Amino acid sequence: MVFSLPHGLPPGRFERRGPTQVWISDELPDGIAELWADLLRQAPATGLHPHLCWPDDPARPKDPAAADAVRLDEVLAADFAEYRRQRLPSWSDPSSAEPSDETPEDVEPWPHDPGPPFESWPGLAPAGADTDAGPGAEEAAGRTVARLLRSEPYAASLSLVLVPARSSADVPAVTGWQDGPLPLMGALLRSWEDRFGARVVAAFNGGLHVSVARPPLDPAHAERLALEHVLSTADNIVDDPPTPFPEYARGLVGRTEWRFWWD
Repeated sequence: MVFSLPHGLPPGRFERRGPTQVWISDELPDGIAELWADLLRQAPATGLHPHLCWPDDPARPKDPAAADAVRLDEVLAADFAEYRRQRLPSWSDPSSAEPSDETPEDVEPWPHDPGPPFESWPGLAPAGADTDAGPGAEEAAGRTVARLLRSEPYAASLSLVLVPARSSADVPAVTGWQDGPLPLMGALLRSWEDRFGARVVAAFNGGLHVSVARPPLDPAHAERLALEHVLSTADNIVDDPPTPFPEYARGLVGRTEWRFWWD
C-alpha cells in the first residue's frame, strides 16, 4: 500500500523494499535543508523519514525490531573487554608505531595509539546538553544534508527517499542497508537519537551519515562517546586512516556530523 505524500516534494515514484513501500524522488529538490527539517517535524504524524541514498542500491531489508533485543550497555561492555584484550599490547608499546625494516623509506610510520583511557567499560556517554543556543534536531539534520550535498562527490547521483519507519535510526534496516552491523548499529543509532539529537540522514558508498544536534562539549564527555563509535566496528574510526583514540575523541567536541564507513 502506498502512502499519502507531504506537500512540496519533487516528482518521484513508489518502490517496494521488501515488505515496505518507499517513495523515491526523480531529482533532488531545491531548498532541501528547509524541506528536510519540515519533513522531520511532520514525521511523528506521517511516519515518514527523509533519507539520502542511491536509488538503485541492492536492498536486503531487515526487521528493525531486531534492535529491540540488543541490551546495548551489556553488549558494549563485553565488546570493549574483548577489544581491549586484543589491542592492549599495541597500546602499551609506542615502538609498535615505528617503521619496520620492510617499510619503504618514503612512508611515514603510523602514529602511536595509546587507546581509550579506560580499563573497563565506563558505561554509555551521558546525553548531550540541551541548550537554547543550538539548532533543534530537525534543523541540524537539514543543515547536515545541505553540507553533504555541497561537498560529496557522489551528490548528483543521490535521491531523496521517504521511508516509513518508527525513527530515522530504523531507516537503514527498512531500506536494506548492507554495509554495517545490524542490529547493533540500529540500537546505537536509537540511543544516539535520544542522547544527542542524532538523525540518520544518508547511507551510500559504504558510509552512514548522521546529523547531531547536541554533541559533547568537553573532552571527557567526548572520550566516552568516542568509545561507542569505536565499538560500532566502523573501519574509519581510529583504524582507517590510523588515528590515535585521543585525537579522534577530541575531534568529536562540538562536531555536528558523524560519519561511519565500512569497507
